[in-house]
Amino acid sequence: MWRKAIIVVGALLLFALGGFAQEQRSEVSLQGTGFFTKDTSGQGISQRTTEAGGFLAGYSFHLNRWLAAETSYGFSRDSQLFSSRLGSSRVQSDVHQATGGFVFNLPHPVRLRFSPYLLAEGGALIFNPTGNRGEFVPGSDTQARATFVYGGGAEFPFLKHVSFRAEYRGFVYKAPDFGLKDVNTDAMTHTAQPSFGVAFHF
Repeated sequence: MWRKAIIVVGALLLFALGGFAQEQRSEVSLQGTGFFTKDTSGQGISQRTTEAGGFLAGYSFHLNRWLAAETSYGFSRDSQLFSSRLGSSRVQSDVHQATGGFVFNLPHPVRLRFSPYLLAEGGALIFNPTGNRGEFVPGSDTQARATFVYGGGAEFPFLKHVSFRAEYRGFVYKAPDFGLKDVNTDAMTHTAQPSFGVAFHF
C-alpha cells in the first residue's frame, strides 16, 4: 500500500513541477480520508460495508482564477457483508478510486481566512478482493464501478506555497457484487469521504 502511495505522490509531484516551470498554476494535495458507505438492499439481499480509512492524492491545474481541472487517486480497504435467507458472506477488498473533473473556486471576501470551493468529477471505483482467509468468497473477481463525485471544501493558507485542506466528497455508484450473482443487490449506493490534509501550490 505504501509503495503505491509513494509512486502516486511522486508522479503527481513531477506533474506539479512541470506546471510550475510553465505557468505556476499547479497544485498537489495529499489527504487522509474516511470511507463511509450507505447500507443497501435489493433482490432479497442486504449489503453492509465496514467503515474504513485511507488516503487521497490529487493534482490540479488552474485554468483561471475560478476554475481548475483536477485528477485524483485514492485508496482504502473495506469489507462488504452480504446476507439473505440463504446465509451470509463477506468479501474484503482494496478500493482504488480514480477520478477527474473540475473544481470551482467560490468568490469570497478578502478578509475571509479560507478559500471555499466546489467540485464535480467522474471516474471509477475499483474493488479488488484481498483473498484474506475468512473474508473471501470463491469466484470473487476484481470489479470496477463507474461513479459520479460531488463535493466541496476549503483551503486554509499556512505558508506561502502551502495550505491546509478540509474536504468532503460524495460518491454515487452501483453497489459492487464482485461478479457473484448470489450477492447482487442491483442497487445504487453512496459513499461519504471526509478528508483533511495539505496542498502544495507551484
